[in-house]
Amino acid sequence: MPEPVRVVIADDQALVRSGFRLILESAGLDVAGEAANGKEAVAAVLEHKPDVVLMDIRMPVMDGLEATRQIVGAGSDVRVVMLTTFDLDQYVYGALVVGASGFLLKDVTPEYLVAAVQLVRPGDALLAPSITRRLVERFAPRVPAAGTVDLSVLTPRELEVLTLVGSGLSNAELAAALTLSEATVKTHVARILAKLALRDRVQAVVLAYESGLVTPGT
Repeated sequence: MPEPVRVVIADDQALVRSGFRLILESAGLDVAGEAANGKEAVAAVLEHKPDVVLMDIRMPVMDGLEATRQIVGAGSDVRVVMLTTFDLDQYVYGALVVGASGFLLKDVTPEYLVAAVQLVRPGDALLAPSITRRLVERFAPRVPAAGTVDLSVLTPRELEVLTLVGSGLSNAELAAALTLSEATVKTHVARILAKLALRDRVQAVVLAYESGLVTPGT
């Protein structure tokens, strides 16, 4: 049997932490630690080496955005999922830019919470492409670009795939648009992520906008 997913829960509300712990542990997941602020979250990741961190955005001492920046910047391969009360919170976009793998609303159902944690562990992005696009279109103009990336390392087909990913298409929609199998599309996406040193599909969408490959409304 595979080892259970190890999780750290970071939220300044003890009630939220205990509720999430109960849900995850009852589903057989391992809650390795808790944190009441971003500074504690960074320390908990170093100590417990979890697979996934559920990270509240707004916390005292250090917010979830800075904590995510430090965790990802340290080279950890932990997947950070942001917790927010508001859909399309402006801070979520900033978190995606620094390496978060997606976001969850705090009123998520227990079943979806468990499924979400299991989904991001192998590296999948916890955002539908269309939701990612809405986030980027709404907030990208307010956030400085992450710097230029050399897209010339991509083949013409890979550049085409990246453009469509940035436009919000799912793998199934990509396959239909390009008359390819979903397996081939997944291979193209994986190669794009590897060549551009991106953590997941969410960052590919962000990059497509920040590089000018896709513009809002296209």
